[in-house]
Amino acid sequence: MRTLLPFIVLLGAAACAPADVVTVPARFPPMPIPDGGELTVERVALGRALFHDPRLSRTEEVSCASCHLQEHAFSDPARVSVGVEGRLGGRNAPPLFNLAWNTSFFWDGNAPTLEHQVAGPIKNPLEMDMRLDEVVQRLEADPVTVQQFRAAWRREPDPEGVTHALAAFLRTMVSGDSRFDRFEQGDRSALDAAEQRGRELFFSERAECFHCHVGFNFTNNGFHNNGIRAEDPDLGRELVTERASDRGRFKVPSLRNVGVTAPYMHDGSLPTLEAVVEHYSHGGEGHPNTDPTIHPLNLSVQEQADLVAFLKSLTDTAFLEDPKFSAPKR
Repeated sequence: MRTLLPFIVLLGAAACAPADVVTVPARFPPMPIPDGGELTVERVALGRALFHDPRLSRTEEVSCASCHLQEHAFSDPARVSVGVEGRLGGRNAPPLFNLAWNTSFFWDGNAPTLEHQVAGPIKNPLEMDMRLDEVVQRLEADPVTVQQFRAAWRREPDPEGVTHALAAFLRTMVSGDSRFDRFEQGDRSALDAAEQRGRELFFSERAECFHCHVGFNFTNNGFHNNGIRAEDPDLGRELVTERASDRGRFKVPSLRNVGVTAPYMHDGSLPTLEAVVEHYSHGGEGHPNTDPTIHPLNLSVQEQADLVAFLKSLTDTAFLEDPKFSAPKR
C-alpha cells in the first residue's frame, strides 16, 4: 500500500482545506492552488454536481461527464466528442487528472488557468453551446443547487461560482497509484520482466521518451510538433502565438493512464498504443515543422512491445473506480 499525504492548503487568512478533500501522493510536489480557489468540501461537492449536470448545455443533453468518462481516465473513447445536436468537436478530448499542476490547458494551451479552461467547453458551439449567464439562470431555478452555492460561496449562483466550483472538483482528480508508482517505491514485484525492460527503454537515450514525458506526471508541459502528417489542417499552438514556428505544435500530454485513453494524438488519429510507439519509432509522418527530437528510432518488434507493456503499467485502477468522482445522488 503506497503512502498518501493529505493536502492541506493555507493561503493568507484562508482556512486549511479539510484533509478528506484531496490527497496528494508523497512523490508529487505540493499542489498549487490559486488565491480564492481554496478547496472545501462544499465547493468540491458543487463542482462535482455541475460536472455531471446536463443543464450546462443548451439542449440539456450534454454534461462535462458526457465527453470525459471515468473508466477512460475522464477522456473520450471517440476520436472526437459529440456535442449538442450531434455536432462534432475538432480535437480529441484529453483525459482529466493531475490538472492542478498544468501550466496551460487545451491542446494548444489557449487557457492559462483551470478556471478559464472549464468555461471553454460550455461556451463552445460545437460542445455545450451555452452562455454562462444562461447557465446561472437555470441553476437559480433549482433550490437544491442554490443551497449548494450558498454553502460553497456564501452567495447566490453566478458565473464565477460555476467555473471556480468546477475547477475545485477537477483539482481533486489526482492520479498517482499505478503499478509503476509501487515499483518506484520499492515493490519490485509490481512490474513484470517485459514492463521492466520497457521502463529501462523509456528512460534511455535509445527511445528518448523521457525528454518530453518527464517528471512525476510524465510531461514537460511544453508544446512540440511530434511529426504529424504534413497535410494536417490544425495549426495547433500557432493559433495562440501567431508564430509560424509553432505550427503543428501541441501540448505534451501526461502518459499516466495512457493505456485506457485511446485514441491518441490531438486528432485521435492513432487508435492504439502500438500505433503510437510505431509512429515514434518511424520518426513521424513528415510534417515540415517536426521537432528535431523526433527522428527514426528503428525500434525492434520486442522493444516496441516492451514499451507498450510499460505504458500500460501507468494505469491507476483505483482512480478509474473511485466513487467520489461519479455522479452524485440528489
